[in-house]
Amino acid sequence: MATITEFEFSAIPTPNLDIDSLHVIGQAKNALSLFLAGLTIAGVFATALIAQEAVPDPREVRGPMTLIAAYDSAQEHNAFFFDGRPVAPTLRVLPGTAINVTYVNNLPVHSGERCALGPCLDRSNLHFHGLHVSPNKPQDDVLTMMSTPGQRLNYRVEIPSYAAPGLYWYHTHPHGESARQALDGMSGAIVIDGIDRYYAELRQMRERVWVLRERDIKDVTPKVRTDLLQRVGVTPDPCGTSTEQQPERIFTLNGEIRPQVPIQPGERQFWRIVNASPDRYTDLQLNGQQLEILALDGMPLAYHDRNRPSLKVDHILLAPAARVEAIVTGPAPGTRSTLSTRCLDTGPDGNLTPAMILADLVTGQPASEPSHKVPSTSGVPVYREFSRRRLETVESGPPDFTVVFTEDKNGFYINGRKFSMDDKPLVKVRIGSLQHWRIVNATRELHPFHIHQVHFFAYKVNDARLERPEWLDTVNVPYGGTVDLVMDFTDPIIRGMSVFHCHLLNHEDKGMMAKVLFE
Repeated sequence: MATITEFEFSAIPTPNLDIDSLHVIGQAKNALSLFLAGLTIAGVFATALIAQEAVPDPREVRGPMTLIAAYDSAQEHNAFFFDGRPVAPTLRVLPGTAINVTYVNNLPVHSGERCALGPCLDRSNLHFHGLHVSPNKPQDDVLTMMSTPGQRLNYRVEIPSYAAPGLYWYHTHPHGESARQALDGMSGAIVIDGIDRYYAELRQMRERVWVLRERDIKDVTPKVRTDLLQRVGVTPDPCGTSTEQQPERIFTLNGEIRPQVPIQPGERQFWRIVNASPDRYTDLQLNGQQLEILALDGMPLAYHDRNRPSLKVDHILLAPAARVEAIVTGPAPGTRSTLSTRCLDTGPDGNLTPAMILADLVTGQPASEPSHKVPSTSGVPVYREFSRRRLETVESGPPDFTVVFTEDKNGFYINGRKFSMDDKPLVKVRIGSLQHWRIVNATRELHPFHIHQVHFFAYKVNDARLERPEWLDTVNVPYGGTVDLVMDFTDPIIRGMSVFHCHLLNHEDKGMMAKVLFE
């Protein structure tokens, strides 16, 4: 019998990194400025090679905030700015409260970057990924809330009191420009506090929030490129079936290339990791030990089953947008330990995704900043449990709806249709229901399926029942294969027009998205 680890979270020999080009040159207008910008970027990367730094924790914000999207001249691409600095803070919120964000679009009127279908227009907005909140204005509305340069959007996202405490994230979601902005790093973590109510032992642990992003190395000099690939441990060994020849991107951890993570021997830390890359998978492993998983995609494992224990795995596949929250233990003194991503086969038409070191665990030295422990919260845990009988009734019936991913040289499609903003909903669903959806990947590359506002129960892959079905909001669909899901449409808070799509954002930008009406 298959397991979710095999199908959703495991890796096979794979290709190298591919990425939509970052166009780090920004708004350079002529050959000289292009040359000078190239020297600047090479210098930035060269500096990154000089010394290994301790990984910083993202700045945290509670309460109302102003987030500005603007051009970062130092990095030669667009970015988020907070308090005058190019940073994307972690938003922390308690169940039953709200996220209040004033989002200011100060992006260039005339962009120097290219998006999926041509020059970027620098339209932008925010999506609050994974949260069970309203899809209507002024909340998680990616369809009608849209800004152009010089405009601002005011968000008030109301978190229900029964929200699952865990790791979520926010990122821009303008159709046609999402991949470009995600590659520029326009994303950040969201933490709903309260996971300690399910796992009390966390209250004594140091918490680390890791945001994995990609950095484009396509336009750097050959020497800098070679040095960077060597630094993160990429080898020329064959990886997967992709036809790409060499990786064009590398991963960063909280903005750093292969940083150090201070941890004491035997120390238990709570790591919350989001794969915020626009279109790269990571198959995470911590050599020498297992990851003790407590939550996936923001959902504590106990949220739908109060008797479920933690899950120990050797590695876990995170599709773009997926999250994992796990306990790790500091290695023995003198032991070399690394957090890395394994080689993954994304398919003949997929991206080259080689093995790569993300960070080094370092013992025997103090932490780089005061210890930050998991916040203690009051109250009792909330559970949303469905009976096994009710789930089995939905699982055993025919699909209520089938999603088919296809692609050709002209674009990417869902059920034969390329998305347009003026589309009518492809499907309507009744609030209060559980539905059986089947996702069919009729292509030669992996695709991650994501739907806004809800989680689903992934219970079958390629018609094989999973030993450990999981509640997720983003699931990998094997190429040439299928995934069967129980969709949870029971929460009335989600009423309104929403979307589902492939979370390879370059594919979404090129048409692999559709509307769903929750009514």
